[in-house]
Amino acid sequence: MAEGSRRRRSSEPADSARRTRRDREGEHRWPAALAVLVAIALYALLPESLLFAPRLLIPGLELVLLVTLVVHSPRRLTKQTRWSRTVSLALAALVTLTNLVALGLLVHDLVKSSPGGRELLLAALQVWTTNVIAFALLYWELDRGGPVARITLPRERIPLADFRFTQDETKDTVVEVAAGSSQRADWIPLFVDYLYLSTTNSSAFSPTDTMPLSSRAKILMGVEATAALFTSLLVIARAVGALGGSGG
Repeated sequence: MAEGSRRRRSSEPADSARRTRRDREGEHRWPAALAVLVAIALYALLPESLLFAPRLLIPGLELVLLVTLVVHSPRRLTKQTRWSRTVSLALAALVTLTNLVALGLLVHDLVKSSPGGRELLLAALQVWTTNVIAFALLYWELDRGGPVARITLPRERIPLADFRFTQDETKDTVVEVAAGSSQRADWIPLFVDYLYLSTTNSSAFSPTDTMPLSSRAKILMGVEATAALFTSLLVIARAVGALGGSGG
C-alpha cells in the first residue's frame, strides 16, 4: 500500500504538467523579441566596411517585421496565421543572411588589412554574437513547427522534431529528473533552449547535449559552426599578428 501511494504521489507532478501544456497562455514573446533587438543594434553599429546597404535599411526592415509580429501577438505566442508564420521565418532568415554577408566582408577586411585594428576585432565579436542569435531564431522557428505549434498541438500532431533535447531522453532516469522529461511532464523547448543550443554550437563548433535529427538541422548547425570557426580563427590570427608586430 505504501509503495503504491508513493508511486501515485510521484506521478502527480507529471500528470499535472501534462494537463497544463496545452492550457498555457503560450510562450512569452519578449525573450525572442529582445534577442532580435540586440541583433538589430549590433548590425547597426558595425563598421561601414561591413555594410552592403545603407546603415539603417536592414535594421529598419527587421524592426518593421518585429513590430508586425509583436502587434499580432504582443505578450504570448498563442495564435498563428499563414502570414504571421511567413513574417516570422522572413525575420529569422533576414537576420541570418545579412549577418553571413557581414561575416564575408569581415573576413575580407581581416585578411587584406594590416595587423591591429581594434575596430575590426570588436566587429568580429558583434558578428559572432549576432550569429548566435540568428541561428537560435531559425532553430526556434523551424523545430516541431515553431513556438505556437509546439505548445498548442497534441504531440501526435506536432511536426517531426529537428532536434533531440536532453529532456527527450530522461524518462527512465531517477525520479526527480524523469519528472521533468518530455514524456512524463510534457516538456517542450522554449527560446532559451534554442539560444543555449546555438551558443554551444558556436563555441564548441559541434553539437553538445542537443542532437540534430533532420537534414536541414544538420545543415544549419554546420553553417553556424563553420561561420563561428572562421570568425574565431581569424580573430586569433589577427591577435597573434598584432602581438608579433608589437614585439618586433
